[in-house]
Amino acid sequence: MVNLNNSVHLKATDKVNPLQKEWEIKTLGSCEFSSSITANSFVQEERILLHTTFNTATNQLIDTPLESLEKAGPRAKLYFDGENTTIGIVTCGGICPAVNNVIRSLVNTASYKYNVKKIVGFKYGYEGLNPETSEWTILTPADVKDIHTFGGSLLGTSRGPQDVKVMVDYLQKMEINILFTIGGDGTQKGSLEISKEAERRGYKLSVVGVPKTIDNDISYVEKCFGFETAVALSQQPLRAAHEEARSAKFGIGIVKLMGRLSGFIALSAALASGDVNLLLLPEMKFTMDDVTNYLIQRFKKRSHCLILVSEGAGQDLCTIEEENGPKTDKSGNVVLKDIGLFLKDEIKNRLKKFGISPTIKYIDPSYTIRSSAPIANDAVFALQLGQMAVHAAMAVTYDH
Repeated sequence: MVNLNNSVHLKATDKVNPLQKEWEIKTLGSCEFSSSITANSFVQEERILLHTTFNTATNQLIDTPLESLEKAGPRAKLYFDGENTTIGIVTCGGICPAVNNVIRSLVNTASYKYNVKKIVGFKYGYEGLNPETSEWTILTPADVKDIHTFGGSLLGTSRGPQDVKVMVDYLQKMEINILFTIGGDGTQKGSLEISKEAERRGYKLSVVGVPKTIDNDISYVEKCFGFETAVALSQQPLRAAHEEARSAKFGIGIVKLMGRLSGFIALSAALASGDVNLLLLPEMKFTMDDVTNYLIQRFKKRSHCLILVSEGAGQDLCTIEEENGPKTDKSGNVVLKDIGLFLKDEIKNRLKKFGISPTIKYIDPSYTIRSSAPIANDAVFALQLGQMAVHAAMAVTYDH
């Protein structure tokens, strides 16, 4: 590796991280078909460095040995012949702005660019891959022409796993060649199991996961669609809570936003707002004494306070010991207690002991936000994700 004019140049002899193999995409076989699309340039051997930080003192990447990802985009040679390919699409987990945009992009790209004739939308998450509960519909560009203008998922969604062997049996019966799974961590774990089971059987199935989580907390994914919409739509509830707080002596506005284990939405929303006085995130530990002491000091200077809290923050404070352990949902996630309501009651009771009678307003816009249509940036991003997912699936791998 050498440094020329502040740019990094990689030699063929540069050391490669042995973990690099974990980033490689398996092939189903050789790519025999020429692409039907017209592209200014097809992606060939380009790769994207996972770590791009450069140390000017040593002229080396800070994170060495090198790891890289295959670049997204259309390939000149394909594994699948579009006209004889059947695609399946499934959406799982909670709804999120721009899910429909991804579905629309998948359908339009496969239909118009690759001449795919049959696209099956499996309804209600992985339940749609179980013949006992399956509902499905054929998707055409006409079916999805307007779905990007509203929130939710055209295909519906559900939580919880299904028997992987049953799902692969059904996919084989339906003669699915490519399966797109739109969902978060649990969904993608399910995708991996489907892929492994298909490989074990010798079933030539391309499984492509499109990462979805409004919390923006999937590893190695810089940004998830829906996140920017969540931050943008959080501003009105924050303004409302701020005005409620400012309109009363010892007024407190509390807003709770999404974020089970990560506070990216709340953090960005607070920065965008500029009016949040106290930000509580899942990544930080705090006590009610900390909160109470802050409010007492705040009220010595100002007559109001705006608090923003992530849904997963302070669970150690408001969780009550339950028989047989904490309750979990169908995906195995611990059912969270409402930290917003807890703060509202606890703060009021604690401040009264100091002779302060606060007026507290609590706003939880979570379902209003996550069910909304996306803002422009998320719509563009979701469109690109759908396009790149189809390019990847048709070629199976980026390396030829």
